[in-house]
Amino acid sequence: MRILPAATAALILGASVALTSPALAHGDRDRMDQKRSEYDAGLNAPVVMSDSVSLVDSNPGSAGISGCFMKTAPLFVMSGLDSVVVHDVSNPLDPQRVGTMPSAQFENEAVNCGERKVGKSTQRFALIGVDLYQASPDDITHVNEPVTGDYELIVVDVTDPTNPHVRSRVPSTTSTHTVSCVVATDCRYVYSAGDARQVRGQGSFSIFDLTDLDRPVEVDSDPATAGIQPFRSDAVGWGGHKWNFDGAGRGVHTGAGGSYIYDVSNPIKPVEIANTGAAGDSSREGMTNGFNNFIHHNSFHPNAAAFRPDAAPSLQNGNILLVTEEDYEDPDCSTAGSFQTWHIKRLDGSDGSIVPLAKVELADLGTYPLPVGAFCSAHWFDYHQSGIVSVGYYGGGTQFIDVNDPLAPSSHGFAWFGASEVWDSYWVPVYNSRGVATGKKTNLAYSVDLVRGLDVLAVDVEGDSVGAVPDPTLLPGGSGTDLGLTETAPIGALGALGALLVVMRRRRVLHQD
Repeated sequence: MRILPAATAALILGASVALTSPALAHGDRDRMDQKRSEYDAGLNAPVVMSDSVSLVDSNPGSAGISGCFMKTAPLFVMSGLDSVVVHDVSNPLDPQRVGTMPSAQFENEAVNCGERKVGKSTQRFALIGVDLYQASPDDITHVNEPVTGDYELIVVDVTDPTNPHVRSRVPSTTSTHTVSCVVATDCRYVYSAGDARQVRGQGSFSIFDLTDLDRPVEVDSDPATAGIQPFRSDAVGWGGHKWNFDGAGRGVHTGAGGSYIYDVSNPIKPVEIANTGAAGDSSREGMTNGFNNFIHHNSFHPNAAAFRPDAAPSLQNGNILLVTEEDYEDPDCSTAGSFQTWHIKRLDGSDGSIVPLAKVELADLGTYPLPVGAFCSAHWFDYHQSGIVSVGYYGGGTQFIDVNDPLAPSSHGFAWFGASEVWDSYWVPVYNSRGVATGKKTNLAYSVDLVRGLDVLAVDVEGDSVGAVPDPTLLPGGSGTDLGLTETAPIGALGALGALLVVMRRRRVLHQD
């Protein structure tokens, strides 16, 4: 890690638009410039939107990458290229910025929210995985060198949502492309994406102990050996991507090697109990079924506590694994990365105990003519209790997919804007009168967009009898009063940091030939 002189840090935090740019992950300079030009010219209305979806609110001003909701307070933390922003979502139809921490980072593709009771107070924080770089004026500035394995985990304190700030940081022996709390409301342990740098051909990931939030440490899997030894995971392949945790003491690790389920009831001794085998391994010889052409991106295991071995595949039986496969190397919107369903047959550790069921590319959804000159891979998604998932498809917009029949996922709706690149979409939690998330989701989805910032969409979901409008109970006073669009504006000056995007190659840095 190199410490930057103040002048250099200022250049990173300032306008870096003049940088030249090769093509890179998630797009090239020409496409980004074109999208921003279109946005600045006023192309802000939905170009294509299904009857099952409506635009409620638009919040420009951030080059959005990822976000997360707190569990014990109505707060949404959003990470972009130039900042970490805390939104008050007490009125979820009109998220309000209450705190901003200027912070240049890429990619921090999955900012993770964590909470923990410390004495009588609840400490709330967001976790940044430093993948390529991070610099913040309220902390010593750094440039990270992932080619040499220079990774970090950063704890951003948001206990006071009006004053987000770097609380602590700790180096990592493996890739922090993403980082995840094992238990969000008692975030003592955090898992990293992982990579294959430690032992050639053998994937591993890091576990961090956050018992002391001011002094986090990486856990050593083998204290008898000199240095810090990470933990093995064959999900990594040439590069790991994301850990997702369910309510049954299990974690799913996705990566180039596929999707692997672990028993994480003892978080510092994870035990592999299921995997996608050759069917999900992008580098395993003979893998030709198209279920992992590049990397398994992220996952969700609905109704996990109801799992029964060798039962028929269904959401009710708790044996469906939902996965997005990102294929960023494919520029064709019809084949660039799919949303998938898998059948978890057993949790006995046997090879290939998770088998593929179905997959849908953007073209398979048939929602509208495919964009030209856009990158359209499936990316982050979130699950609603009605069996609808909300998926960001980059230039393909926000797609809503019905997975109630896991053998035949189908389109439930969509929203696509002319100048847009949706990286992530989240269902807004239902919070109770004390501001605690109930585990249910509203009919609102927040879409995080690299160009547009943050959009609020209302979706017609089964079971609420509301339709494609905000649930009246979510409106101030429960009045059902319609809300108009907030006035839109171009991305602010800090958005110039988006230029840094065009000189970084994120996934190729991880890929080892």
